[in-house]
Amino acid sequence: MNPDLDLTLERVIRAPRDAVWSAWTDPSRLEQWWVPAPTACRVDRLDVRSGGAFVTRMSEDGARFVPQIDATFLVVDERERIVFTNAIDSAWRPAVPAPVAMTAEITLADHPDGTRYRVLVRHGDPAARALHAELGFADGWGTVTGQLAGVVESRAVR
Repeated sequence: MNPDLDLTLERVIRAPRDAVWSAWTDPSRLEQWWVPAPTACRVDRLDVRSGGAFVTRMSEDGARFVPQIDATFLVVDERERIVFTNAIDSAWRPAVPAPVAMTAEITLADHPDGTRYRVLVRHGDPAARALHAELGFADGWGTVTGQLAGVVESRAVR
């Protein structure tokens, strides 16, 4: 973690790590939490393996969907870690993503109350980090992490 370049978020999710992993790797479950509600998400491609595609679209009216992310998974460690970047698109072409290029690392670890969920988003320079923070990293990633928790925690108590 480099505080000049990175942004982080951490939370305990009150559900087993398997449930959190499934919410990340099952397209129908990812669609339930990946973008802040009430915006809707569609998963076009979710190939959760190193080199696999991560492509989603989003819609604010539920009818017209626009590109949201076109990224590549760099590292996938089953039930422990997912690393993806939008600096390389799903066809392995260099990309210039708007508004900011990033590499995101999601780590999952067992916790006495469920799963310790950590997000580390790396940027190429301090200006990109500052832009991402200004655009609402904490609110955006915090909201979707809360939605993820809501999805898996509601299933964990059934």
